[in-house]
Amino acid sequence: MLEHFFQCPYCWEEISVLLDPSVSDQRYIEDCEVCCNPIEVHASFEDGELVSFEAGSIEQ
Repeated sequence: MLEHFFQCPYCWEEISVLLDPSVSDQRYIEDCEVCCNPIEVHASFEDGELVSFEAGSIEQ
């Protein structure tokens, strides 16, 4: 597992997620551990290396 830090698109606090580099394309919803708002996470890996990461707010 790979720990990746990013800024919450709602409260701007730095938070982290655990990513599995054995899955080349990941897209899921993760709640912010500070403000509890839902964040859409998209991560892409090539040869076990993180090549793309996006974390965005979910329009409510």
